[in-house]
Amino acid sequence: MDRLITCGAAVEQLWAFLDHELDDHNHHAVEAHLAFCRRCCGELEFAKHLRILFATKPAGELPAEVRTRLDRFIDELADAAPEGGTT
Repeated sequence: MDRLITCGAAVEQLWAFLDHELDDHNHHAVEAHLAFCRRCCGELEFAKHLRILFATKPAGELPAEVRTRLDRFIDELADAAPEGGTT
């Protein structure tokens, strides 16, 4: 069995995973990580809800609590990224 990817690697590929844009190897790697990591499953659920919210709300109508959570999510992604930004 292949080694599981890290949370950082899974989160970095999360949107491509949701959009079915990953090759089979990377898709299965993210899927395997999500099978055991509750934190990343939470990130996945948040991304799904965020996508729905963006699709149904006009720009500028983002509720304050969603904006706060989104800012925190972006900060966490930045903290998890390798030095020099995401790759």
